[in-house]
Amino acid sequence: MRLRCAVLDDYQGVATEVADWSPVADDVEVVGFGEHLAGEDALAVALADFDIVVTLRERVPFPASLLARLPRLKLLIASGMRNTVIDHAAAEAHGVTVCGTPSSSTPPVELTWALLLGLARGLVEENGALRAGGPWQSTVGADLHGRRLGLLGLGKIGGRVARVGLAFGMRVGAWSRNLTEERAEEVGVERVGSKEELLASSDFVSVHLALGESTRGLVGAAELALLKPTAYLVNTSRAAIVDQDALLAALREGRIAGAGVDVFDVEPLPADHPMRTAPRLLATPHLGYVSRANYEAYYGGAVEDIRAFLAGKPVRLLG
Repeated sequence: MRLRCAVLDDYQGVATEVADWSPVADDVEVVGFGEHLAGEDALAVALADFDIVVTLRERVPFPASLLARLPRLKLLIASGMRNTVIDHAAAEAHGVTVCGTPSSSTPPVELTWALLLGLARGLVEENGALRAGGPWQSTVGADLHGRRLGLLGLGKIGGRVARVGLAFGMRVGAWSRNLTEERAEEVGVERVGSKEELLASSDFVSVHLALGESTRGLVGAAELALLKPTAYLVNTSRAAIVDQDALLAALREGRIAGAGVDVFDVEPLPADHPMRTAPRLLATPHLGYVSRANYEAYYGGAVEDIRAFLAGKPVRLLG
């Protein structure tokens, strides 16, 4: 009997197109889910008859309570090599092997700059006006050259964002609790002494931190109040790092020039969510990782993981 494999959040319906699944076709039936399954009950029902589940990033939590309701599950594959919403101890206790896949930091770097540039030059407003027969030029773009780019986090993604900023002729500074002078010098940016100094001195602020207890709510109302009224904030990292209600208030009251956001407290966003209609906001539906090359890596890696599991030699084990 063939095993059944569920691919979650396959919104574009491309999971079986961007990778070659033929090496496991004789042993595995692949079923894509184009709609997000929200809530443990919905997941437990939909996945009850599957032996393998492929999940994208950290979209779907797999706590012990859900794993206990999926007795048929034997292999759980998460894109990338880090997943904090899977209970790895519970997976092991229930005999579920958890594997990761290759991934690239390039797509979120590129999306960060797409949002930042779109904000700076009013691309959405100007394109909308042009297509609708509106005014010819209605915004005055914000310059990048000579302006200050402040980075919260200077890891793999933050470092690459920094180098693009330097190429634009920006003055780049960075801060995080663990940032060393050596790392800042390696990238060629200034190590700023405090979060508050970074926020107050920057014309553009971009978030590139992992979510944890020390970073949850790191940018709240008090921190947003430090930003210049002409400053822009971009978050392609994790929604919970920036207080969403505080950001909405700052945008509505015009206390900052704008924000570019790719991550949200609830995903997909409900139709009536205030982030959908907030002023001064350029928002994308969590596209940071969504590129053809990354999907090829994710799903090609998933096929490799399945083959290795079937051969009794699982690879890229997580947990």
